[in-house]
Amino acid sequence: MQGLRTTIYKVSNLSEAKSWYLKAFRKEPYFDESFYVGFNIKGYELGLLPEEKETSKKTDNVLLYWSVEDIQKVYNHLIELGALEHEKPTNVGGKLMIASVLDPWQNVIGIIFNPDFNLPK
Repeated sequence: MQGLRTTIYKVSNLSEAKSWYLKAFRKEPYFDESFYVGFNIKGYELGLLPEEKETSKKTDNVLLYWSVEDIQKVYNHLIELGALEHEKPTNVGGKLMIASVLDPWQNVIGIIFNPDFNLPK
């Protein structure tokens, strides 16, 4: 294992999702086709896949957290774009803060502020 590389969100409307994620992450996709939209978020892949059939319920049994510097600012930004609250910004020890929202397709987007985490070199 070499570490995490890609996060995929399944969406019922790829075009709308591409537009929403462009605003949410303030980044243009580097790959844009009818079967996949890929964003490079500081070396990590955020991918959008069209759902072949809409699922009635998405679970949050796996949570992925995108690193942020100002968790409240990013959380507010996502809510302003139409995301729904999943977990308000919460201190989970020391300076460590986490939060999460549901995108318009009910995918959980986690965000984290962790000043003590450094990527391996």
